[in-house]
Amino acid sequence: MNYIKGSCLCGGIEYEVKKLNSPIKHCSCSTCRKAHSAAFNTAAAVLNEDFSWVKGADLLSVFESSPGKHRYFCSNCGTQLVKVVDGRDELVLRVASLDDDPKQVPEARIWCSHEVPWLNYKSDIPLFEEWQE
Repeated sequence: MNYIKGSCLCGGIEYEVKKLNSPIKHCSCSTCRKAHSAAFNTAAAVLNEDFSWVKGADLLSVFESSPGKHRYFCSNCGTQLVKVVDGRDELVLRVASLDDDPKQVPEARIWCSHEVPWLNYKSDIPLFEEWQE
């Protein structure tokens, strides 16, 4: 079986996914914006049985961002990797942490009611292949 592989920024944690269990979505809810320090988080559901930690599970830290919602991240580099909600048979994968192409693209934006006016969510802004700091 071909697994989809992912990891954190420092490479200390690696995981494998058999397949995504939902379409990929961009979430602009206020907790995702704060947790990821970004306009939105890109995520998809994965059945628990289709996900496994390959390396570095001992580096995982967890934060309960609201009752029953646990966000797992690397204690070394801070990369958020998954969200687990109590009582569910699936987790929510932070798709941007994938190293391999999941052969899907985002299909929806959710929690648009939480979008803020100072972040531009439109696709008509200038694009740059790279950026000089």
